[in-house]
Amino acid sequence: MTKITKDTVIGDILDLDESTAPFFLEMGMHCLGCPASRGESIQEACMVHGVDPDALVEKLNAHLGAK
Repeated sequence: MTKITKDTVIGDILDLDESTAPFFLEMGMHCLGCPASRGESIQEACMVHGVDPDALVEKLNAHLGAK
């Protein structure tokens, strides 16, 4: 399994497992098909949307680890 970090690019996460999309939608990131958003790191996206990147990384890793 790939370990997600704050530096992981969102497009890479979505390519790895599309079932992670709801985690980004939940934080207000509704433009997942946009090339700009797919090229952002978790850290960058969380800064723009006012979300704790560590909490999102934890959720994503727990989700992927449970598969």
